[in-house]
Amino acid sequence: MSALLRLCFVLPLVAPSHGTQRWEPCTDLRPLDILAEVVPSDGATSGIRIVQVHGARGLQLSAAAPHVMSFPASRIFSQCDLFPEEFSIVVTLRVPHLPPKRNEYLLTVVAEESDLLLLGLRFSPAQLHFLFLREDTAGAWQTRVSFRSPALVDSRWHTLVLAVSAGIFSLTTDCGLPVDIMADVPFPATLSVRGARFFVGSRRRAKGLFTGLVRQLVLLPGSDATPRLCPSRNAPLAVLSIPRVLQALTGKPEDNEVLKYPYETNIRVTLGPRPPCTEMEDAQFWFDASRKGLYLCVGNEWVSVLAAKERLDYVEEHQNLFTNSETLGIEVFRIPQVGLFVATANRKATSAVYKWTEGKFVSYQNIPTHQAQAWRHFTIGKKIFLAVANFEPDEKGQEFSVIYKWSHRKLKFTPYQSIATHSARDWEAFEVDGEHFLAVANHREGDNHNIDSVIYKWNPATRLFEANQTIATSGAYDWEFFSVGPYSFLVVANTFNGTSTKVHSHLYIRLLGSFQLFQSFPTFGAADWEVFHIGERIFLAVANSHSYDVEMQVQNDSYVINSVIYELNVTAQAFVKFQDILTCSALDWEFFSVGEDYFLVVANSFDGRSFSVNSIIYRCHWLTASPKSGVISRDWLGPVDSPLLAAPVWGLSGPCSRCSHDPRVLALLPLDPGRDAACGHPNVGVVDI
Repeated sequence: MSALLRLCFVLPLVAPSHGTQRWEPCTDLRPLDILAEVVPSDGATSGIRIVQVHGARGLQLSAAAPHVMSFPASRIFSQCDLFPEEFSIVVTLRVPHLPPKRNEYLLTVVAEESDLLLLGLRFSPAQLHFLFLREDTAGAWQTRVSFRSPALVDSRWHTLVLAVSAGIFSLTTDCGLPVDIMADVPFPATLSVRGARFFVGSRRRAKGLFTGLVRQLVLLPGSDATPRLCPSRNAPLAVLSIPRVLQALTGKPEDNEVLKYPYETNIRVTLGPRPPCTEMEDAQFWFDASRKGLYLCVGNEWVSVLAAKERLDYVEEHQNLFTNSETLGIEVFRIPQVGLFVATANRKATSAVYKWTEGKFVSYQNIPTHQAQAWRHFTIGKKIFLAVANFEPDEKGQEFSVIYKWSHRKLKFTPYQSIATHSARDWEAFEVDGEHFLAVANHREGDNHNIDSVIYKWNPATRLFEANQTIATSGAYDWEFFSVGPYSFLVVANTFNGTSTKVHSHLYIRLLGSFQLFQSFPTFGAADWEVFHIGERIFLAVANSHSYDVEMQVQNDSYVINSVIYELNVTAQAFVKFQDILTCSALDWEFFSVGEDYFLVVANSFDGRSFSVNSIIYRCHWLTASPKSGVISRDWLGPVDSPLLAAPVWGLSGPCSRCSHDPRVLALLPLDPGRDAACGHPNVGVVDI
């Protein structure tokens, strides 16, 4: 399109003897922000609302009176009264769905006295119309140039550039290919706008009001604005000039000023299950009623805006998993691209693997075992293994525990390596400096409980586990591996030395290529260790199962004893007692978190009279202790009407030097304090978790 501009001559008021004329354009050649003329930045305009949709702000004008959204043409046509012959109009708008025959005006220039439409831009569901008044000696008539199917009525942002040059009319949508129309009737070279007014969003009447959102409305005299806008990284929101009120949020007044414009977001809050987050849902909200959380769709991802703190108040039964015999342990694991599995260690000749299918675990594979005690899942590179600890010998009288390997071709576990063990209770798999290890807890050999347990090391050359180190144990029941900074630790739960369950369990540290004794703990039939972290604090919990000595008569209450939680004291370089918790022949501890809450669950098995006892979930709480009196008060303990302090708490009967620096004390309290803190309710049958 040519860059010619219809110029208007203005006769200078000078002496005729000079013989010269001075000419100026009717308007400035810069972009003229029509929208800013009706929405000034220094004062409010009644009926205008700022609305944000899909991350962009626009003006909703439908509530404003037509005369409010207007201004005299002389405001921008200051040099003369002629509309430029060549120009372009840039508009960014969002048009809602319209009835089939509805027309709405976006911009009009109307003669005030005669109410004649001199120029206008309107649209219908299928077309965009450019209107102008044409005059000649025969009279005046209105001409319409229509662009079909501009795809505007889709409730999305679009930027249009209408360029006019004599008889050529061109429309570019979102920096796409222009649509050109060669009209028989060109745009007039001398369209006078004397005594006319610009109306935004109407034709001066209530009928045909613009009901969508407009973000940009610019008149550029003399040239096509397309090269100034395109190409654009965000073509539907390409900017030539927008009012200041749309460039930043107006919801924050400055200098104690009142809000100049009402601000709102045109949003839809979706309820129900998690909806898709695509470009269509961008900047929309989803309320998750089940979690009481509000989420915002940003870049194809739901981002939490306001979420209720996730917490656990109780657990409900989800599924009864029937096994072919008493189950002594379970292992939950996931195989990438395959699914979630659980392996059960059954007392009789067959253990089983179950797969999560349609909301429940279903039988997947049976594996022959010999009074299996535990399973351990681990990986080495892309290899996936499952090791079983067999307690009894096989049909040939040989004691082996077996490592199974996942077959990606058969989609099941197949035998990989058999290792000689002695009444194995547990496997622990771990990695140190890129090397892979397996530790077996050998419980006894015949009647001898004081035997060696073995640490095996993976040999990449033979692709087998080989004995690496033996450690003397007494009725070993469990191994637990953990790291503290660069140091690796391995702790064993010793249960019975042949005469008593009061034996020391030992913590080992790996130095110079082997595990060496680091610390010993007095335990009573220790069945399990659990390491857990709360912030930067590190804890060790031991499950004590039984206080027994051959020289004393067996008593029922010897099963109701304290299990102990220890905390690492970095200064002392040792674990120190943190809290005693009364348990009933505890077999296992498991630590987990829900939201910002931390939990420890104990598997109780026997109270001296019955196996039908209660297992307890403990929540970790902060208690406030006075350094002088040792009095404990509640800082945050969940429901205020719960008698939580009835539970055993780390003793503070007198002055507490450990509390002098941090008066907040961490304690484990029952999740359901209304019940017996030890084991007064049934859970019939407990397995190692």
